[in-house]
Amino acid sequence: MLTTSAASRQRVGYALAALSGAAGVLCFAPFGLFWLAPAVWLAFFYLLREAGDVRQAALTGLAFGLGFFLVGVSWVYVSLSVFGAMPWWLAGPAAFLFCAFMALHPMLAGTLFKRWQPYTWWSQALLFAALVAAVDWLRSWIFTGFPWLAVGYSQAAPSPLAGFAPLLGVHGLSLIVALSGALLLRWRLGLGFLVVLVIVGSALRQIPWTLPSGEPISVALIQGNVPQDMKFRPEAFARTLDLYHQLVAQNPAHLVVLPETAIPAFFDQLAPDYVAALKSAVSEKGGDLLFGTLIGNGERYFNSAVSLGKSPLQIYSKQHLVPFGETIPAGFAWFMSFANIPMSAFSRGPEQQQAMALAGQKIAVNICYEDVFGEEIIRALPAAGILVNLSNTAWFGRSLAQPQHLQIAQMRASESGRPMLRATNTGMTAMVTAQGEVSGVLPAFTTGVLRGQVQAHTGMTPYARLGNWPALGLMAVCIFLGLAPRRGRRT
Repeated sequence: MLTTSAASRQRVGYALAALSGAAGVLCFAPFGLFWLAPAVWLAFFYLLREAGDVRQAALTGLAFGLGFFLVGVSWVYVSLSVFGAMPWWLAGPAAFLFCAFMALHPMLAGTLFKRWQPYTWWSQALLFAALVAAVDWLRSWIFTGFPWLAVGYSQAAPSPLAGFAPLLGVHGLSLIVALSGALLLRWRLGLGFLVVLVIVGSALRQIPWTLPSGEPISVALIQGNVPQDMKFRPEAFARTLDLYHQLVAQNPAHLVVLPETAIPAFFDQLAPDYVAALKSAVSEKGGDLLFGTLIGNGERYFNSAVSLGKSPLQIYSKQHLVPFGETIPAGFAWFMSFANIPMSAFSRGPEQQQAMALAGQKIAVNICYEDVFGEEIIRALPAAGILVNLSNTAWFGRSLAQPQHLQIAQMRASESGRPMLRATNTGMTAMVTAQGEVSGVLPAFTTGVLRGQVQAHTGMTPYARLGNWPALGLMAVCIFLGLAPRRGRRT
């Protein structure tokens, strides 16, 4: 039985773990304190190391995860309650349970760390870093995946560690960040390691992994700022169509892009005159239009992007759907009956879809949540020279979701060595260079058009060739080295 003082120390430890997890959100957009990340994961490492047993380490990991996700993805409640019209007494527990499920991943890392804890501090550091990165990777695919706020995203540009992204991807960066934090337990060595990482990362950012190809094209990225609670209302439909036609006509470019489901109707049910007007608005000036809409074929319907203009009509249908938002998991129809989420039962598009030929370029289209999955984005390479994301994060209101999503897009650009264009409904509409730097962005929750030029890139980064395998290999090596010295004096 625990003494009163021991129980009190445990409670303090759990509170510190939760506070450390909450502080970890500051490392990500919009706060951008990327330099804080090693200190946050040092705190997590220290608390796990000091845990008295496996149970205490597991609860420490759970507390860290709850602090991290309850603060970092609090916008889940907004989508369910404010825009999904779910009653607060159900939306609140549902959002908490979602965050609690996400918190099981750092809990798993803590459990395994304590169960396998080596004797030497450096082997502990290797094991800790590998487990932190491994559970981030696990989150990227289990139950269709939710890799939001993977540790490595904190190091998107302008962090000097972004130079490792074309080599190892976001999960490799998670490993690097966690290891740098754990090594700070011996601060001289840890600081030396960080200095080396900064120097090497800065040097890697200077390497042209991919090269510009062809002539730049002009682009116009349109942000309609249509309120989410009005988007699917019949009385707002005509106003929405007029808004987008006007913005398209007034902003000629080689490539004009509208957001996800900008036209909130089935494409084949749109008035032919309206479709013809959109097409002529761009084709008369030699351009192409790409916009989000719905495609249906009877019993099935898709969240799609359709092109109009000088190039032939082309369609991309979203294939990685959002559970509960776009697809209803088996057994949860009762839960969705409490929400008012239009079009929440989409069908998946084909897994392999060709890059679109628009504005004389090959363009890889992805819709909203799809750009969270790096290995899916690189499927379109090397054919595609430009990445385009159509998104609608109006579902999450004025929350952390929009800047976090832009940071994810920056990582995808760095990993692939391709520029990324983002057209969103309420933000953040942006242009990202092939080096992962934001070259232009519109203020959120405004109606506007981001104009600029973009140049396709050719070539393949190491990550584009090998995906997550190098990062997974390094995790395996760290686990092996961490577990090898199981005998000896604890340090």
